Amino acid sequence: MPRTVPGKRRAVQAVMALLVLALLPSAWLHVTTDGRVRDLADAPAAPVTVVFGAGLRPDGEPTQWLANRLDTAAELFHSGRTRAILVTGDNSTEDYNEPDSMRQYLIDRDVPGDRIVADYAGFNTWNSCARARSVFGVTEALLVSQEFHIRRALALCEAAGIDAWGVGVPERMSGVWLFSGVREMAGAVTAAYQAAFDPAPEFAGPREGALDEILAEH
Repeated sequence: MPRTVPGKRRAVQAVMALLVLALLPSAWLHVTTDGRVRDLADAPAAPVTVVFGAGLRPDGEPTQWLANRLDTAAELFHSGRTRAILVTGDNSTEDYNEPDSMRQYLIDRDVPGDRIVADYAGFNTWNSCARARSVFGVTEALLVSQEFHIRRALALCEAAGIDAWGVGVPERMSGVWLFSGVREMAGAVTAAYQAAFDPAPEFAGPREGALDEILAEH
């Protein structure tokens, strides 16, 4: 710290300015998604529900957070508020396959397999949103994720051209929950850049018609 009073004042002002700049992206997320986040009971209807990956356990089963997302998506389907589910996650290696594990979890909860479409290149939130629009043709959707992440997912999918509503999955507060919430502050900075510059997804891929066929049939 500077030794003079004016120097200390400038140092404090600089720190405050940095804190304000750091919080601006998070504030942007809240402003742009205001009124678009609902809980399960109040979620509107949409043709497609997008579920974002959240990791697998060592045995290949969904983590508890991912299972909670999938339970919410299954409830949306069984209550008639969605006709198809897009599961999007990481399949970057042969022995790590989030989308197939997510798909099987939903099937085990009586969601018909022919209503589930898998995106194997949803390596992060932006890739999932951009591919949902450009590869799978999603224009209107419910998005399912934990409450601390759902606003970022919603803002990015809106930036990708999807008219979306976010369904926040509540979780009990824990050390991991707090860490994830803090990490979202950094994620908000990246999200602001992605929304502004609309970078192409890591794997753009050709147009797939699986969701179109489901929605046309049902």
